[in-house]
Amino acid sequence: MTCPSVLFVCVHNAGRSQMAAGWLRHLAGDTIEVRSAGSEPADRINPVAVEAMREVGIDITAAQPRKLDYATAQASDVIVTMGCGDACPVFPGKRHEDWQLTDPAGQPIEIVRTIRDDIRARVEQLVRDLTSSPEFSQPTSTP
Repeated sequence: MTCPSVLFVCVHNAGRSQMAAGWLRHLAGDTIEVRSAGSEPADRINPVAVEAMREVGIDITAAQPRKLDYATAQASDVIVTMGCGDACPVFPGKRHEDWQLTDPAGQPIEIVRTIRDDIRARVEQLVRDLTSSPEFSQPTSTP
């Protein structure tokens, strides 16, 4: 049994990737290792993203934007980039997804809520994909 790891990457690691990481921790618990990083990390998490996640009972206030580094990417099974184009490199041999999402920076809460909900749907699908993958499936117990 192997626990898959997912790395969410956006430019500032302050909005989209942090919301995705929050959703994945919430939905998958400890069955999937969660990481997030940014190509040009901000000083702090977007407060509107924090508020949008708080509205659904997920606290991301303790998260800190981190710089994307080679070791973190290499240690991840799945890398999900979010609208950062060439600033977020593709790592050969890794499963890669690029989620085209509006940047929540400078957006009102109403827009950030729609981004949050879009991210949730995508994370739910990712969880289904990973938990049904033979590579990461849990062994069944026998009575």
